[in-house]
Amino acid sequence: MDWNRIEGNWKEFKGKAKEQWGKLTDDDMTAINGRRDQLEGRIQQRYGYAKDQARKDVDAWFNSLH
Repeated sequence: MDWNRIEGNWKEFKGKAKEQWGKLTDDDMTAINGRRDQLEGRIQQRYGYAKDQARKDVDAWFNSLH
């Protein structure tokens, strides 16, 4: 699976993302709209993570979807 599938089916995946990162709001999910860079940025904002940590978390989440 590649990230394009998540972008194309964001409505399906945003619930799973919300389970993973409960601090993300519904407005965050709408703004993210399946874009990886936006997801990483919102995780950084809400959790105070460094960019590298947010990327690692998104990678781990993405790999768990397979």
